[in-house]
Amino acid sequence: MNVVTALTVPVALTIAGSDSGGGAGVQTDLRTFAFHCVHGTSAITCVTAQNTLGVMRVDAMSPEAVVAQIQAVVTDIGVQAAKTGMLLNREIILAVAQQVELLQINNLIVDPVMVSRAGVQLIDDDAVQTLCNALIPKAVIVTPNRYEAQILSGLQIQSLDDMRSAAEIIHRKWGAKAVLVKGGGMQGSGRGVDIWFDGDKLTTLTTKVVETKNTHGTGCTLSAAIAANLAQGKDLLTAVQQAKDYVTTALTYSLDIGKGQGPVGHFFPLLGNRG
Repeated sequence: MNVVTALTVPVALTIAGSDSGGGAGVQTDLRTFAFHCVHGTSAITCVTAQNTLGVMRVDAMSPEAVVAQIQAVVTDIGVQAAKTGMLLNREIILAVAQQVELLQINNLIVDPVMVSRAGVQLIDDDAVQTLCNALIPKAVIVTPNRYEAQILSGLQIQSLDDMRSAAEIIHRKWGAKAVLVKGGGMQGSGRGVDIWFDGDKLTTLTTKVVETKNTHGTGCTLSAAIAANLAQGKDLLTAVQQAKDYVTTALTYSLDIGKGQGPVGHFFPLLGNRG
């Protein structure tokens, strides 16, 4: 007779967009959760038609549909951590913020998807302001890239010192418990260096720089890994440090697929000696 073993595992929720090419968004978040042995759940905010060359189309879900997904997950399964990605518009942001408060979702990681690593603004100014006022204050950590940190801080970021100043301003101005300013878009000594600030400790986090063009989804992967680590009960700074190490290794095993910018290799232990 077969013996069935029922497992209890941590649960994480991603509230983000769908990437048809599988390089970012909900698809990337769920792979990252699975790698960390965390059960992944999702609330899809928009559906994109995209591949390694770019985004061809974006269709927003209704705020009501987003709310229904969040409520379905939280009221039955429960979540130990949640992360947000592309929220697309003011109405969706407000709906998500209301549910975070109503359902008492803790360990919220806000990846403020506003500007791409290339500096292209992805949501309108009204949505940006709503994200700042309604959602970021509810976050245990916010993880802006260089260009997003410029918007959130009002500074032009050209150096590590600028990143440090921006982290302190963002923490003071918008109220997240901690800030991680990411240096993926920096050049020179700032490349790949992240700045952590929690109101007390200002820390420079470094790892090796990986030379690859296949970096699609790194921001999603980092925030999802932080969420997974928090769901497992790790403290916030440890969760961030381990997530950064995971992303670095995934970049080392990035996938050379498609004609453009491929994704990082979330499942690198399964690739054997192919890398």
